[in-house]
Amino acid sequence: MELQSYNSIAILAFAADDPYPRLTSETLDDLETHLCEVRRSGLFRGVVIASGAKSFATGAEIEEIAELRGFEARRFAARGQRLMNLVAGSPIPVIAAIRGHCLGGGLDLALGCHGRVAAYDSSFGHPGGALGLMTGWGGTQRLPRLLGKAAALQILLTGERIPATQARTLGLVDELVSAQDLIGRAVQRCHAHRTGVYAKQDLFGNDWLTYPS
Repeated sequence: MELQSYNSIAILAFAADDPYPRLTSETLDDLETHLCEVRRSGLFRGVVIASGAKSFATGAEIEEIAELRGFEARRFAARGQRLMNLVAGSPIPVIAAIRGHCLGGGLDLALGCHGRVAAYDSSFGHPGGALGLMTGWGGTQRLPRLLGKAAALQILLTGERIPATQARTLGLVDELVSAQDLIGRAVQRCHAHRTGVYAKQDLFGNDWLTYPS
């Protein structure tokens, strides 16, 4: 992960030299370390977890998972759950800025964030279902809470890819923007979480301001 600062917001981006990042044990540790450092520093008002050059996280490393047995598999699942809970329970807002593929464990990570801004070239899914695998990182709980059981089961069991426009219609993402505006809009959303005033979009891309009830 690469840590940068933008308008008092910490930007944690997947490495630009890895076009399709995997959430290996090393990557999970790296992300947790950065999140804890940001929280301890007290210097930032929010966090944006961003795609690298081409893609958000594309899930766990299949070769790593294939070698897990018994207790090791349970520990790996608990390791991922701890990170997702750290994100979801952050006292400062954490926003996912997504372009390219957001799949499997990467989708679990995005679901743990307090909001999701996506580029028009993004796509979403849980392909593990087609491989006989089911995520153990909280996606089976967070996805139906966000979309409802029917839509969540369709995604989890079929492994189908959801394009950005459909993700917006379902409510999986909060906003769709151009790739050039992705980080800037995610930063704005971090600040909006602190003030309680949101610039949201209707299905035609028009903005309006909403306030919490």
